Amino acid sequence: MAAIAVKPASDLRDILTPMRNIAAWILTVLMALIFVYAGGIKLIGMRGMVQEFERIGFGQWLRYLTGILEVSGAIGILIPRFRFWSALQIALVMAGATFTNLSILHMPNLAPLTAVLLVLALTLAWLRRPGTRV
Repeated sequence: MAAIAVKPASDLRDILTPMRNIAAWILTVLMALIFVYAGGIKLIGMRGMVQEFERIGFGQWLRYLTGILEVSGAIGILIPRFRFWSALQIALVMAGATFTNLSILHMPNLAPLTAVLLVLALTLAWLRRPGTRV
């Protein structure tokens, strides 16, 4: 009877790389869905978004810019060539949203949501950083 050679799982990277890849794709798809929706409602002019950007006081051009950055970031994270930079783009938008919710809109109840999305975008950027195989 022939012996079957079993490779020992001594290299932790052999185990973690597929798991990291799965986690990165789940996070990528989740973030893409969230930001297509979030940017889309800004671009179509949903009443709540129009009113929120009126309260910010910089004009509706900021709503359009934010919507474009969110939707393009959502699309970009799905494209391997752009995914790292798109994740950073989303993180930058979420940093601005967190700051705005705290200091301009005085809505501290929304700040945790935007802060979590900021951390998730930074996590995605780290997982998708140049030079990684994920």
